[in-house]
This record gives sequence, C-alpha cells and structure tokens, in this order.
Amino acid sequence: MKKLYEGKTKNVYALDNGNYLLKFKDDCTGKDGIFDPGENTVGLTIEGIGKANLQTSIRYFEMLKKAGIETHYVNADIENAVMEVKPAKVLGQGIEVICRLKATGSFVRRYGTYIKDGADLPGGYVEVTIKDDERGDPLITSEALEALGIMDKALFDSMKGQTLRITKIVADDLKSMGLELWDIKFEFGYNNGEIILIDEIASGNMRVYKDGTILQPTELTRIILSA
Repeated sequence: MKKLYEGKTKNVYALDNGNYLLKFKDDCTGKDGIFDPGENTVGLTIEGIGKANLQTSIRYFEMLKKAGIETHYVNADIENAVMEVKPAKVLGQGIEVICRLKATGSFVRRYGTYIKDGADLPGGYVEVTIKDDERGDPLITSEALEALGIMDKALFDSMKGQTLRITKIVADDLKSMGLELWDIKFEFGYNNGEIILIDEIASGNMRVYKDGTILQPTELTRIILSA
C-alpha cells in the first residue's frame, strides 16, 4: 500500500480498488499530556486507544447507515486497527466542523465575557475551522468558505444540516448510557458530487460528561463499547 498522508491520530493509505485505508494510531490530541479534542497537536499517547476508537467509529457509522446518512465507511478490520473507506475529496486543505451543545473549551476562551462554561447552546451551535496548524486552525464563516472557493452556501447548508442530525444521533445514544455530550468534531469531504461525513466518530473527537465530570477517552470508550 502507498502511504498518502500521516495525520495526528491516523495514517491514510491507497488501496488497489480505488478506496483508502485508515490506520488508527494510539495518539490523542491535547496539550502537556492532557486530553483536549479542541487542540490541534498530539498531546498524549494511550495504548490501545486506536483500536478502541475504530470500534467506536464502527458503532456510529453503522447507526448512521441505518438512519440513511451517507458516510465514507465501507468496512473495518478491528484486529489490525484499519478501516476501508470510499474516496472523498478534502474540502480545501481540510476543514473541521464542531457542533457544540454546551459552551466550553475554545468557545468560552473566545466568548467568556458573555457566557459561562457549561451553559446550554440550545439546538446545537455549529462552527467551522480550517486546518492550518501554523495559524492555529482559525474559525471561518460560510461566506469566507465561498469567497475562497472551498464550498458554496448550498454545500455548507447541507454539511451543517448533516452535522446537527449526526450530533443528535450520537448525543441520544450517549444519553441512553447516562452520559451528556457537550461538543463533537467532524470532518466532511466530497464523494460523487455530494458532501459526506469522513474520518471517524470516536472518543477523541468529543467532550462527554458523566455526573458533571468530563470523561477521559479510555473511560468514555469503555462505556460506549460495553453498552
């Protein structure tokens, strides 16, 4: 296989059938050894979390499939921590979509004058960042995305609608386990002219609380996979 890209938490390889293979790693985003899905650097390594994240992703991709939501997921090999996915063109140099149900993290760092940590954001608040480590993954508006030729408003609206729908499915599943989703991060790409969910849906991409305390990735994954 030809390695196409080495990411923070996954490597991407090209397959002979035209699909791609994602190899999940044990690295997590964070800072100074502390997990934080909002960070854009690897902050810690947790043994076995790559395989566990793959299992979690399979769970949610299968849920989305049943709900009629298109994703890039094809199949997976848990033992080798790899997932086969359909090809999807990255938006620009890559964007990330965050859906916030509670104010926390960088949202509060930006807007703390107006809102307290943990305050509700009814209906979900969707924001987009462009992948640019040098500039700290800056926020970008739908108007700027269109002006830069990354995506038009119709595609943005489709992406936003999917984000809210997917977030509700994940949040409802976690709620059934006694957990509360505060925010979650997604990636999208083009496939056959449509915008679809790509990458993963795993503990390292979300903040989840239980009884007022944030769960670390290993504990959250354990609860999800034992449900």
